[in-house]
Amino acid sequence: MMKAIKYILLIITFTAASSCKKYVDVDAPRTELAQSSVFVNDKTAIAAMVGVYSDMNAYNYQFANVITMFMGSMSADDFTYAATLAGFDEFKNNTVTPGNTYVNGMWSQPYDFIYRANSIIEGVTASNTLSAGVKNQLLGEAKFIRAFCHFYLVNIFGDVPLILDTDVIKNTDLPRTATAQVYQAIIADLVDAKRLLSSDFQGGGERTRPAKGAATLLLARTYLYSGNNAQAEIEAGEVIADNAHYSLLPKEKINDVFLKNSKEAVWQLQPVNISGNRNTWEGFTMTPASITNPTAYYRLTKDPQYGLVFAFEPNDLRKSNWTGNYTTSATPPLTHTYPYKYKVRTNAVVTEYSMVLRFAEAYLIRAEARIQQGKLQPGKEDLDVIRNRAGLAPLTLPGSIAAGMLQVEQERRVEFFAEWGHRWFDLKRWKSTVTVGKTRADDVLPATKPLWKSTAILMPIPTDVIKTNPNMVQNPGYN
Repeated sequence: MMKAIKYILLIITFTAASSCKKYVDVDAPRTELAQSSVFVNDKTAIAAMVGVYSDMNAYNYQFANVITMFMGSMSADDFTYAATLAGFDEFKNNTVTPGNTYVNGMWSQPYDFIYRANSIIEGVTASNTLSAGVKNQLLGEAKFIRAFCHFYLVNIFGDVPLILDTDVIKNTDLPRTATAQVYQAIIADLVDAKRLLSSDFQGGGERTRPAKGAATLLLARTYLYSGNNAQAEIEAGEVIADNAHYSLLPKEKINDVFLKNSKEAVWQLQPVNISGNRNTWEGFTMTPASITNPTAYYRLTKDPQYGLVFAFEPNDLRKSNWTGNYTTSATPPLTHTYPYKYKVRTNAVVTEYSMVLRFAEAYLIRAEARIQQGKLQPGKEDLDVIRNRAGLAPLTLPGSIAAGMLQVEQERRVEFFAEWGHRWFDLKRWKSTVTVGKTRADDVLPATKPLWKSTAILMPIPTDVIKTNPNMVQNPGYN
């Protein structure tokens, strides 16, 4: 993180120059531009913001693509990694160590993007030459990114330093900020972003720059996670009502959900490193190389009682369309199931973008928020919208909030598997249905993870951070 802090302004100008054309049709700024020059005109200012999105998805096993998705899924009960790899095994077994490379990436990379967002906020705010429309849009996007990164940091690590400016001297030794205060800052940023951002997509209609709907959806999720169910219901309802920009694709087009600029996409990251005919890093990493070499290393959990393979109801289109199977040549042969939401491993034509936020979540947020408020019938109806698209019959009306939440848990599990750590975050944030003071993770994971400990709901603060920040305190269970 320290290196990124020291060279933050240099990074902004270089990334803007190298990658902006992949997102918007603007001339790349000269790489020797100083910060003050970046925010003199609309083109260079937009390029600085777009460079952030480019870098979020430029390489494999980064915070904004494979790390958060895969490590979250393995920490929960979505899928496992078939081969032996020490760094991955720690997530699979919930025995993550502070020196784990992937944990370091989940900490350092979001903070890099937060510093860049802060620099853009400060530069845009100070500029007297940007057009009003661009100024508002960029402020909204930068605040969205800052909120997005803080959201993932606080859900992965718990209390984390809240960084809202580019004061390196002050920020280097910041202690951890209480989770509730971090959530307050996230909400404030998203409220501002929602007000500032256009409802329409920027950059030629691509869904790769956050619009108002993205800020509203993440705001709904943040309210839900922080316990404000009434406001979560309102914000999710606003996204659902925006049928001019978003819609749930019909069951006949369920395989189109993850295509670039899908009507269900609220925010996607565009592939920027497509050498070797890659599309998304997710598809390249999870999809088997070929029919003749079908081995998939990421396999859905298949415990007969608790495995995701067996969690789908009969005839669920999500299983038949969003998972794939291959059979080994072993004796006897074994059949394994892998995530297949992204269909493209390599293709000269880019047809898929990395999905970050999608429209289906609005229904699942509103369903949970309604059920938590005792609005069982409308909550069930929101779940039924998702089930109908999956080819399933409507649910029976739950007789209690607890019964309704089990329905929510089931639908979220089979809808969001292998996506951005949703299952992991759900198990951590929900209270145990068995033991007071425990989490749902304590109910579910010990059955298949013999090394599970309750302290594993938070990842360890990376070793390098503990060494360089004298005010940083390690999470319980990792000392």
